[in-house]
Amino acid sequence: MRLHRRWQLLSALAVLVLALFLGACAARPMSMTVAAPAPGAPAPAMPAPAPPVVAAPSPPPPEAAPPVVAAPSPPPPPATPPPPKEFTAVEALREIHFDFDKYDIRPGDAAILDGNADWMKAHPDSLILIAGNCDERGTEQYNLALGERRAKATMHYLVARGVQADRITLVSYGKERPLCGEKTKECWARNRRTEFLAKER
Repeated sequence: MRLHRRWQLLSALAVLVLALFLGACAARPMSMTVAAPAPGAPAPAMPAPAPPVVAAPSPPPPEAAPPVVAAPSPPPPPATPPPPKEFTAVEALREIHFDFDKYDIRPGDAAILDGNADWMKAHPDSLILIAGNCDERGTEQYNLALGERRAKATMHYLVARGVQADRITLVSYGKERPLCGEKTKECWARNRRTEFLAKER
């Protein structure tokens, strides 16, 4: 009977020890051992990252061909004006006069030019010659230049009043064609003038 009881105690004790052992194993944390690489061995290569995907640039639009521009044609040569000898005096076209050494259009002469412009516009088929003249004082070269300035000033006035510039021919006689040969102020004033002649086209 005593032997049987001892056997029961030993069995119970063995079960208790086994239970404690199993409980301690279950509570122990699990550990992972990683082997370090051997000294001098190359580190394991890491995989290279994938390159970013870049969209290919779209090709530029085709350039439009530059427009073809025709080279401008050269202007026609200016028409040669008829010589002064082909023009004749017209009673309706009155001459105007200038102050000494001047080529400004005076108010009284502007009224005369207005009447001349009306005649010229009423006769569009007539070509006009404007001749600039001076008195005898001054050199021949100076008076030729002054007579030209007087003729140009007269033409600009007429063109501003609607007369076509391509109908007008200019000439300067300087002091070569005086109306009066006396050496007086009155005579010199008559010679400082522009006169008008006309010719049918």
